[in-house]
Amino acid sequence: MLRAFCSLVVALLLAVGQPVSAEESWPEVDWLDLMPAEDLALLENLPEIEHQGNGPVTLPDEIMTGRTVPEYDHRRVRIPGFVVPLKVDNDQRIYEFFLVPYYGACIHVPPPPPNQIIHVTYEEGFQVQALYDPFWVKGVLRIEETETEVGDSSYAMDALEIVPYEG
Repeated sequence: MLRAFCSLVVALLLAVGQPVSAEESWPEVDWLDLMPAEDLALLENLPEIEHQGNGPVTLPDEIMTGRTVPEYDHRRVRIPGFVVPLKVDNDQRIYEFFLVPYYGACIHVPPPPPNQIIHVTYEEGFQVQALYDPFWVKGVLRIEETETEVGDSSYAMDALEIVPYEG
């Protein structure tokens, strides 16, 4: 019995010492994971949105409240998305942007709900060839409201790495 217990302890110690893979240390997050259950229920009952017509299309006020999922506050994440630049220098390096789940968000009407927009800062800046190119962004996600003329976000992140999306 003692021998089995010692073997188990040794196995656990060896497992703890193993390096963590990049995917495990930066778990991928789906955009819908950032919406609480009540917002997901609202999404299921929305009529299809048409972006053409006589007037601006709007989402129901209730889904635009920006409710968040507390479990994602201060969580390490890796999330794919598209860049909506907010702060750019003369060399077209982007230092601050909104990360959004689909191309054209915040440009077309309606913008995504605030819990589907992440306000990202990236100290070293980066350049994009085209705004329709998606990127992977790694960082620690925070619940933090940001309001701009472009849109509002419920989440924020100081990016640690930004790489072109592949996969």
